[in-house]
Amino acid sequence: MEQADFAYDAAQDAAGLRARIVVLGDRPRVHAGRKEDLARAGFRVSDGGDLDRLIDGPMIPLGDIVLVDCTEITGARLAALARLDERIVRAGAHLIVTTSMDALDGVFSILDRSQPQILVLPSRAEVVVAVGRIMPGVGGARVREMSETDRIALIRLSEQVDQIAQELDRMSSPVCAQDMQSGSMPAERTGARAATMGLVASGGQEPAMRGLALPEPALVRRMIAARQARARFFDGALFADPAWDMLLDLTAAAAERQQVSVTSLCIAAGVPATTALRWVKQMVESGVFERVDDPSDKRRAFIALSERSRSAMARYFAAVDAPLAFAA
Repeated sequence: MEQADFAYDAAQDAAGLRARIVVLGDRPRVHAGRKEDLARAGFRVSDGGDLDRLIDGPMIPLGDIVLVDCTEITGARLAALARLDERIVRAGAHLIVTTSMDALDGVFSILDRSQPQILVLPSRAEVVVAVGRIMPGVGGARVREMSETDRIALIRLSEQVDQIAQELDRMSSPVCAQDMQSGSMPAERTGARAATMGLVASGGQEPAMRGLALPEPALVRRMIAARQARARFFDGALFADPAWDMLLDLTAAAAERQQVSVTSLCIAAGVPATTALRWVKQMVESGVFERVDDPSDKRRAFIALSERSRSAMARYFAAVDAPLAFAA
């Protein structure tokens, strides 16, 4: 089958020039494939070389977008990524990082300023789609502040586009399709629930429910186990609900006084890691979750419930009988 043509007319910055992307990475085949795909999509592509250039080489010029492939973490690479994070912010550029589950915690923790898109072992099509998501903001274009509804709509659109990209990969590369993680279901239910959660968490508390404690962690863990058991009898994608699954996991962890890494939270979400990361980013930006840096180790960061979400989850469990909670 002929390779899909990714070329499109939107690969321009705000001044009408073709957007420039700097590509770095140390997996030769992956590196070459990404340069080819992005060039065919209409971008100006600069080869930034392997990751060692970030550490020992001369300072590379940044493009509108910097695409970094980093699937293995070392102390030197983390330091290099931290410097790149600062440069991206100062230059007003955009950062996309592709990584592995093993390296995810380190990458997520060190990139705390540039708000990068982080993709976990993405397909070639998913990388091009990620670049396309950034294009409306390239070249200094200003976008109005998004409302909570806008954020949920963006997640829905992103997941639908991902499904299209995955279908293209399956049609054009049957062998690669066997290695791909299954896509998540459209997020009508998850979006509605997350939107409701945001409204409840940001609203006022009923006087009688102020100061309620979180539920017993054993109850929440049984609830999580019951939800996960459905995948033994049905297609797990039928019940994909990452926002709620992450809220439950963080609720149990908060009651246990345990910290939750981003990798652990992605696993708890029950959807592909890249999809889970987009949910985490949106939930942090909307104030449902919060990022907690480890003061003793700058290479680690955790995700926790915000105070308003802790209150909302306490009120939820106080308002719902335990048997009904298991059906949620």
